[in-house]
Amino acid sequence: MRRKLFAGNWKLNGNLVANGTLLRGIKSGADAMQVELAVCVPAPYLAQCSEILAHSGIALGAQDVSSHTVGAYTGEVSARMLQDFGCRYVIVGHSERREYHCETNDDVANKAQRALAAGITPIICVGETLGEREKEQTTGIIHAQMNAILSLLDPHETADIVVAYEPIWAIGTGKTATPDMAQEVHAIIRHMLEVKSAEAGRGVRILYGGSMRPENAEALLRMPDIDGGLIGGAALRATDFLSIAAAAPSPDARQTEK
Repeated sequence: MRRKLFAGNWKLNGNLVANGTLLRGIKSGADAMQVELAVCVPAPYLAQCSEILAHSGIALGAQDVSSHTVGAYTGEVSARMLQDFGCRYVIVGHSERREYHCETNDDVANKAQRALAAGITPIICVGETLGEREKEQTTGIIHAQMNAILSLLDPHETADIVVAYEPIWAIGTGKTATPDMAQEVHAIIRHMLEVKSAEAGRGVRILYGGSMRPENAEALLRMPDIDGGLIGGAALRATDFLSIAAAAPSPDARQTEK
């Protein structure tokens, strides 16, 4: 059974004092969890957060990684640099990176490969905009984004990724993705993974990244192909982040439902 993963994406938020308070709050409730927790923090705070999280069981992650290994790329952060801080995860292809930094599907695939080469698990984001959903282009968009990844990675590499589905149209628009709507896309992603590799199909965790909150987490997490969440705003409040993680059904409950 795939262990649920909840990764907090702090985005462009944080300071030294607030980070310490937030992480101590998360650590205080983490031991009671049967799930995996991770925090993906801004690059300047990797050292601080690595120190605070040492021996806690909470994984450290970054929010982006360069598609280059080394060289004259001012401002870039390589996977090897992230490795030095003990990062276990890195977000690649987040919708905000795709939109504001014009990252292409190929850019995202290359970043994922660089992360894997350094022993870091990429959390690969895919998802469609409101306009694309209204034009019934969801399946085509997901296929294009996933195929860029799957065509570049070997089957054994594919088994080592995490995928996060971001329904961009449901983030900050007032529109809502129901659990069934989310599951429909997660099932498409699962099938693509299965075609690439049976191992990947069974084991890759697919997170939901569409404004998961304490109020909607339980219903979403009962869907068979939703394996956790990539959490934005709620990850900046320890109580909310822990409440979302606590909403995951226990392994015994999932077995009973079957």
